[in-house]
Amino acid sequence: SISKDFAQMTVITGRRRIGKTALIKHYPKSIPFVYFFVGRKSEAMLCQELTEIISETLDEELGDFTSFSKLFAAIMSISKRKNFTLVFDEFQNISGVNPSFFSDMQNIWDSRKDESHINLILCGSIYSMMRKIFDDRHEPLFGRATNKLKIEPFSISTLKNILSEYNPDFKPDDLLAFYMIVQKILMKILLMNFVKNIN
Repeated sequence: SISKDFAQMTVITGRRRIGKTALIKHYPKSIPFVYFFVGRKSEAMLCQELTEIISETLDEELGDFTSFSKLFAAIMSISKRKNFTLVFDEFQNISGVNPSFFSDMQNIWDSRKDESHINLILCGSIYSMMRKIFDDRHEPLFGRATNKLKIEPFSISTLKNILSEYNPDFKPDDLLAFYMIVQKILMKILLMNFVKNIN
């Protein structure tokens, strides 16, 4: 993967229940894979949970952290000697835990990414917040993402048009089956293109 030579920061957005987490969890595990869901908990509790996951997955003892910024700095230090993927799912939730984290993250990323071998994936389902975090030029993480992927479903009208070309007399059950099949295939295509783009 590119992250073996250059640190990667990939941002994935899309509405809830569209399949972002399923897509991420099907990501090829050619390097160690750390998945972390950013729940609405205290900063200390999130630090404890992530530290335990890092310890189990990467066999690294990090010690105790109550600051997400200091923990992220420690993780970036590990990435100087280890190539791994780290996923923050529902990344935008960090703003409710520690709003200053994004500024700290910018400083840590900018100062350490050149020596890092991390494949960092930041996923979020509140599009307006994710866009503000990464696309607003006044925000600290503006311009930091090396890849961006927005997952969107086909509209029902598009699916009806496609289906009617091959089966003009389709029934509602046919449309439902077609919708389910197309979404599954679309996820696989997106995953293949995503992996291709960062490899």
